[in-house]
Amino acid sequence: MPRKTAAGAGKRKDVPQTIIESALTLAASRGWARASLSDIAEAAGVSLAELRAEFPSKHAIVAAYSASVDREVLAARDPEMAGRPATERLFDVLMKRFDLLNANRDGVVAIVRCAPSNPEGVLCGSLTMRRSMRWMLEAADLSSAGLRGELRVNALCTLYLTMLRVWIHDDSEDMARTMAVLDRRLKRLDKVTRNLCRLAPRRGWRDAQPAEAG
Repeated sequence: MPRKTAAGAGKRKDVPQTIIESALTLAASRGWARASLSDIAEAAGVSLAELRAEFPSKHAIVAAYSASVDREVLAARDPEMAGRPATERLFDVLMKRFDLLNANRDGVVAIVRCAPSNPEGVLCGSLTMRRSMRWMLEAADLSSAGLRGELRVNALCTLYLTMLRVWIHDDSEDMARTMAVLDRRLKRLDKVTRNLCRLAPRRGWRDAQPAEAG
């Protein structure tokens, strides 16, 4: 059996990313609903068998893209945000996410607009979004564990859906409208979660701090 060369291994590693980028480009140019798996394979320069080996569906491609955005947000965590209020930490994390989405804006917008007409996309998309929002909470140093964590995930998913619509219609170069609306919504959300988290009503989004020794 021939051994794989280092160059071949590197090329193989790039296949998933090439597929994702090709899918986003097709979504932008012809709409996500009209982009078939065959179209994506052809655009990526791979066979249908290779595409299937990497992704079992179009949604799996979207989920992989979302996961790559998650990783970039997590890698870009700012240590200086650690001592800031929870709403500011979430603002920083979510704006990093929207900034990354801007790199593939047309494709992302096409996929988001297509989702309501696709039952499978709605179901799978909601699961992907919950997974991403769980990581966004952790990136903001907010636990996603337990009952309080589930409340946070639910609230952040609702907020993110709202902010996606704002972002889609924000044509400013610096995302000024997105930032302004996100700031207001986070402050409102903080008030709501303070009321929901009865175990620690004064802390809202913030995790309980360890008791001081002595």
